[in-house]
Order: sequence, then structure tokens, then C-alpha cells
Amino acid sequence: MNRDLINVFLRELRRMTSRRIYFASCLVLPLFSLLFMATLFGNGQMEDLPVGVVDEDNTSASREIARRVDATPTLRITRHYANETEARRDVQRKVIYGYLLIPSGFTEKAGNNQEATLCYYYHNAMLSVGGELRSTFETLLKQVSVTPIVTQAMAMGADEASITSFLMPITEDDFPIYNQNRNYTIYLSQPFFFIFLQILVLLVTTYAIGSERKYGTGGDWLQSAGGNIGIAVVGKLLPSSIIFICIGVLANWVFFGWMQIPLSGSLWAMNLAAILLIVASQALALFLYSLFPVLGLVISVVSMVGSLGATLSGVTFPVAFMDAPVHAASFLFPVRHFMEVVQSLLYEGGSLADYGMSLIALLLFLLPPAFLLPRLKKSIGLNSSTALRSHKNSPSVYRESILEEGEGVEAIIQR
Repeated sequence: MNRDLINVFLRELRRMTSRRIYFASCLVLPLFSLLFMATLFGNGQMEDLPVGVVDEDNTSASREIARRVDATPTLRITRHYANETEARRDVQRKVIYGYLLIPSGFTEKAGNNQEATLCYYYHNAMLSVGGELRSTFETLLKQVSVTPIVTQAMAMGADEASITSFLMPITEDDFPIYNQNRNYTIYLSQPFFFIFLQILVLLVTTYAIGSERKYGTGGDWLQSAGGNIGIAVVGKLLPSSIIFICIGVLANWVFFGWMQIPLSGSLWAMNLAAILLIVASQALALFLYSLFPVLGLVISVVSMVGSLGATLSGVTFPVAFMDAPVHAASFLFPVRHFMEVVQSLLYEGGSLADYGMSLIALLLFLLPPAFLLPRLKKSIGLNSSTALRSHKNSPSVYRESILEEGEGVEAIIQR
């Protein structure tokens, strides 16, 4: 059994080293995505978001408001507009993400204790940008709204601190839990990388199994495993598993070691969750191929499953607040359970009791494909026989197709 496993393992290594698609999908794309995710968010915060100002009042007070907007780290005024129509058009084209409207007569109304209104508009199709703009504008304009009264009161001899406490008796202290700096890198970079990695694992596993059936080399694959489909599958997936696991451990070191992203839990537990995600994703791909043993079809299916897993992982929207059927379906995706472990270790520093059920759920993904191994063996065996019959009248073509898969002359003679 050990000899058969080694034979399949070495056979798969020869196949992987002879095809550039494995080099690209197992090394180039994961490492590139790791570099991309590690540098995507810069310093982790939104700064200098382009906005505009429509100053219809054109007074010293309105220009002071514009300067205060431009002085905030989050916003940067890139253009002053003569009218609101031009500003709205640039927001729709995403030249700017929002603009502040200072209406005509604003300073006069504010000085005469009349109701004066400042309006701001922002592009909310991108929720993260829209939320950042709204929060910044509200904080800034709240301070601007009390400025005329404070100025008048100080002119009458009142103390600035007293009048400010009178106008705003309740102050707000902001204490974010877990992510104190509101850093996008902390809660997006590492999860997004592993979401992309599980898509690659699904695709590579599907191709590794499906290419045997597609090129009619499944018989030789089974023969190298002594006819044992379990050993054949384990030996075939073992090389890519080792590569992906090493990349997953490297990624955790980059995020939590080199980039020093705060980790409340154990790095060993995070690495264990990454390993189980990779193995569970391979098991899911094997299960789907066993159900639909057509390479082109399954490639489309696993691509859809990987994309849905990214949506249902709970990174961008809490799974608990999704519709009940969608919430129930999310448990069918390995990345959903992986994210439960990640969020527990990242923010709460939870013990094994907190995320142990999620690790068990990842292990349970190994069971369904195990029951379908006989079906997989049958489909591969039948396809190998079909390929032999279709090439028996064209031995040169058959010999070329087998050599293309890296097999020797002995395999041709046996067939």
C-alpha cells in the first residue's frame, strides 16, 4: 500500500512538473494574490477621498468651511463647482465621491439666527466609501453648526468652553472594540486571500482528477495505485495539498508576523484552520466531480461554488442576518466555517471550545466524497475503456496522447 501511494505521488509530481498550468495555478497565482492582498489597502485607512464644493454663498465664512473640509485627512477637495449640476454629473461619473453645497445667503441667515442649511451628497453605491464620507461630513458639519453661536457669545464676553458645553451638553467618546484604528487590512486582507485560495484549490483539484478522465489515462492512474481508488485519490492530491498548505502557512506568517496584524488567538490554531480549509475544499471538489464527471461542467460548478462561498463567508455581510434559506445553505461551504474560526481567533482570542465545532465541520467535508469513491472509480474505468476503443484503429494518435500525459512505453504496451 505504501509503495502504491508513493507510485501515485511520484506520477502526479511528473505530471505537475511537465505542465505549466500547475506552476501557474499552484505557485504563481497564490503568491501573486498574497502580494496583492498584503499591499492592497495601503496603510489600512481611507484618506484623501476626492470631493467637490459648490459655494453659492461665496463669502469668507463659506470659504472657511471649505478649508475645514479640505483639512480633514479623509477628504480632499479636488474641484470647486459653479453649480450643482456639474458636481452631480461628476459624482455619477465617479470623478468625485461627493460634494458639499453651501447655498446662497447661508452666512447671512446664520448671522441673523435664522435656519441655515448645509447639504452634502455622496455616492453610496460603494457602501464603504459612502459610509466614510457620511461619517466625516456629519462630524465636521456638527462642529460648523455651532460656530456662529459660539462666535456671537464670545463677542458678548462669554467663555468659549462654557458656551460650547451649553450648546453640546452631551459629548461623544468613541471606543471601537477589536479594530481600534478602523484598519481595513485587519479584517479584509487575510480572509480575502484565503477565499481566493480556496477557489484555486477547487479548480486545481477538479482539473487534476478530471484530466485523467478527459485524456483517457485513468486506467494507468488506477493501475499505479494497485487498483485502490482511495490510494489513487490521496496520492494524486497529496502534492498539491503540500504546496497549498505551505502557501497558507506562509500567508499567515506574512499577515500576522511581517505585517503585524493583531491576533488575539493562537497562530497555530490559525494555521490548523487554514490546513483544514484546503483539505475540505479538495474534498468538496472531489465530491462535485464524482457527481458530475465531466471536466468542463464541473469547472463551471466549482467556480460558482467558490464565488458563492466568498459571498456566504460572512466577511462583507453577517451571515446571521441573511434570509433563512441562504443562512442554512452557507453551512455547505467550507470557507464559511473557516471564517468562523478566523473571526474568533482574530478578535476574541477564543478557546478551542469557541471554534471547535467549526473545525469539526471542516473535517466532516471529508465524508461525502468517501462514499462516492466507487462511483468515481467506475466513471474513470469506463472512460479509459472508451478511450482505448476509440484509439485502437489509430495507434500513433493513441501513443501521442499517452506520451503527452507523461507515461512510458510500458503503459502503451500494457494498453
